[in-house]
Amino acid sequence: MEGVVQGVGFRPFVYSLATRLGLAGWVGNDVDGVFAEVEGSADSVRKFLVLVEREAPPLARVERVTAQAMAPNGAGGFSIAPSDPSGRRRALVAADSATCTDCLAELADPGDRRFGYPFINCTNCGPRFTIVRDVPYDRPLTTMAGFAMCADCAAEYHDPADRRFHAQPVCCPACGPRLRLLDAAGDALTGDPLAGGALAGAVSALRQGQVLAVKGLGGTRTACPTPWR
Repeated sequence: MEGVVQGVGFRPFVYSLATRLGLAGWVGNDVDGVFAEVEGSADSVRKFLVLVEREAPPLARVERVTAQAMAPNGAGGFSIAPSDPSGRRRALVAADSATCTDCLAELADPGDRRFGYPFINCTNCGPRFTIVRDVPYDRPLTTMAGFAMCADCAAEYHDPADRRFHAQPVCCPACGPRLRLLDAAGDALTGDPLAGGALAGAVSALRQGQVLAVKGLGGTRTACPTPWR
């Protein structure tokens, strides 16, 4: 499969689709997009080829599906295979996506472990293009590589029933990046400016007419010169 099929939950989608249809095989990322081998009844395979485009994840854009018949090898079950990094890189990576409704609900829920966490994301939203360093799109090739998942995030990442199944930027306050407010010299501010946290300190700086540069997960900087009213 070629198109925007990396960073959009396509592998988890294929996994769920194949499992639903009773197909065996595997799916993975490569330098062109996504590759998959499926084995099962002829009818199920035909349905798979139709539905892999028709029911693709909302952020995906499938441009081409190339299929060829192969001899069955008696594989059992379906899995997500290691990515294949060989060859010339042609795969497209999805753009960053605004926070989805499900994540916004968690963000505003005082009982959720990601309550108020600014880097909340899932398979359906969050950073993609700004964190990628290379393709295939996998966590070790993103700026999230330095953040080891905690047990709770790892459980979500490996659970096919979870919407964070194989979401590469998955993180939480216990294991992910945190907000910091730095001065012009790059030193972390402490004390009164951070009485309400880094975000409150940033708001205070803007209200005082100062220039604020916001750096995201991928290193992107945005200048905010206009004070908030």
